[in-house]
Amino acid sequence: MKFSELNLNPDILKAIENVGFEEATPVQSETIPLALEGKDVIGQAQTGTGKTAAFGLPMLQKIDPTNQNIQGLVIAPTRELAIQTQEELYRLGKEKKVKVQVVYGGADINRQIRALKNKPHIVVGTPGRLLDHIKRRTLKLETVETLVLDEADEMLNMGFLEDIESIIAKVPEQRQTLLFSATMPDSIKRIGVKFMKNPDHIRIKAKEMTANLIDQYYVRCKEFEKFDVMTRLFDVQNPELTIVFGRTKRRVDELARGLELRGYKAEGIHGDLPQHKRMSVLRAFKNNELDILVATDVAARGLDISGVSHVYNYDIPQDPESYVHRIGRTGRAGKEGMSVTFVTPNEMGYLHVIEELTKKRMSPLRPPSKKEAFDGQIGIALENIKDLLSENGLDRYQAAASDLLEDFSAEDIAALLLKQVSKDSEAEVPVKITPERPLPSRKGGGGNRGGRGGGNNRGRNNRGRDNRNWDRDKRNNRDNRNKRNNKPKDNRGNNQSQSKPATKNKSRGFVIRDTTN
Repeated sequence: MKFSELNLNPDILKAIENVGFEEATPVQSETIPLALEGKDVIGQAQTGTGKTAAFGLPMLQKIDPTNQNIQGLVIAPTRELAIQTQEELYRLGKEKKVKVQVVYGGADINRQIRALKNKPHIVVGTPGRLLDHIKRRTLKLETVETLVLDEADEMLNMGFLEDIESIIAKVPEQRQTLLFSATMPDSIKRIGVKFMKNPDHIRIKAKEMTANLIDQYYVRCKEFEKFDVMTRLFDVQNPELTIVFGRTKRRVDELARGLELRGYKAEGIHGDLPQHKRMSVLRAFKNNELDILVATDVAARGLDISGVSHVYNYDIPQDPESYVHRIGRTGRAGKEGMSVTFVTPNEMGYLHVIEELTKKRMSPLRPPSKKEAFDGQIGIALENIKDLLSENGLDRYQAAASDLLEDFSAEDIAALLLKQVSKDSEAEVPVKITPERPLPSRKGGGGNRGGRGGGNNRGRNNRGRDNRNWDRDKRNNRDNRNKRNNKPKDNRGNNQSQSKPATKNKSRGFVIRDTTN
C-alpha cells in the first residue's frame, strides 16, 4: 500500500517523500488508519517492521504546531531506541515544523531542561529520566493528547512497570494510547485493559522470507579485514546490483567513498542526506547507473527497489528482524539472490539468533585470496573489452594502432588495456574504515523475542542494561519508594494502594485483527 492511500495530510506526505519512503509496511498500513480515527491500538510486531512511522505519522498529523504545549509523549525502553525514534519523528514532522525532544538517562539533565523550555510538541524518553523531569517539574504532561508505549514488553522485562504507571498517571485520561510490543504476555494485556479504551489489536506475523531463493552465507573475519574481504568478493562474484548495509551514517559514508576509490560505482544514503541528493542516488540505482548502494537500515526501510542480486551485511544487525528486512531486498519475483554477512568472532551469537528466526543455517564462506580477486578482476575486464569490441566503431583508430604495433607488442598493448579497464588493487588504493563500537557480547544463541537477548537475558543487551541502570538508580533513590514497597500486596503482587478495582475495567477488551502479511 502506498502512503498516499492512507489519508495523510500533504505536509506529512511531502516529508515521507523527502525521507524516501514509498510503500507502507504491513504494520503501518494496518495501524495508521485506525490511529487516524482516534482509536487506541495495540500493535504486535517485531522490531524493524516500521513501527516508528506506524505510530509517528498519525501522531504528527494530529499535532497543532501553533500550540506550544506538549501534545505527544513516546516512552521507549533504551536511550538508543529513544534517540532513533526522535530522529525519525523529526524527519517525518519537518515539513509541518513539529519540534521533537528526546530525554534519557546518562546525559546532562540541565541541557535537557533547557531543551524542554523550547516547548517541544513531542517528547520521547526513557522511563527513569521522564520521571526525573516530572519530579523536577521541568516536564508537564497535562496537555498530552497521544501517548505511545514503544517496545512495551521490553520495558516490562527491564522492570519499568511502576515507572510507566507513574508516568501515565500524569497524562490526561482523555487521550489516545498506542502500544507496540513484539510479544503479548499477560502483563501487556493487563496494561491494555487498565490504561486503554477498547483497543484494536493488530498482530503482524513475522515476515516470511523466500528462503529457497536466497543463498545465505556468512564470512567470519576481524573488523579491520571486512572491507578488503568484501571487495574481493565483489571481484569474484561480480554481482549485478548490490546493496551494502552499514550500521551507522559514518559507516555508510566511509564505505561509499572507499568503494569509489577502488573503482566501483557506489553511492550511500542515510537520514542526513539532503532530499534532492537522496532521490538522485535512488534514481541512479534504479536506472542501473550505480552498481552498489550503501545504506543504513532506516534509510532503506520502505523503499521499493527491485532487481537486487546481492545483499552484503557489512555489519551484522543487532535485531534479527532487521536481517530479514535487509536480505528481503533480493530473491524477489522468482529470481535467485545471495546474501553475505560479515561476522566478527564476538558476534557469532547474533548469527545463531538470526538462524533461529529464519529457520535456515547460513553457509560459511571462505574469504577469497588476493590472487582469486585479481583473477576475478581480469575476468570482468575481459568481458567489458569484448563488449566494447562488439560495438566496433574502431575504423578511425586503425592507423594509430598500426603505429603502436611497430613499437610495442600486441600482448603489451592488450595488457595495458586490461590494466586500465580492471579495478584498482588493494595495494594501490588502501582504504581505512573507522572501527565501530562492537555489539554487546551475546553469550549463547537463545532469545525469545526476535533475538533481543541471549539465554536468560531476554530482552536485555548491554546497552539496555546501561540504560536500565541509569534510570533505575534514579528510581531507587526516591524517598517514597521504600514506603510504597512496604504496603500490603494484593494477590497479583501489586501495592493495594496503587491498584485500581478490577471491576472498573470489565467493559474494556480487545478487537483482534490478525494479518498474514
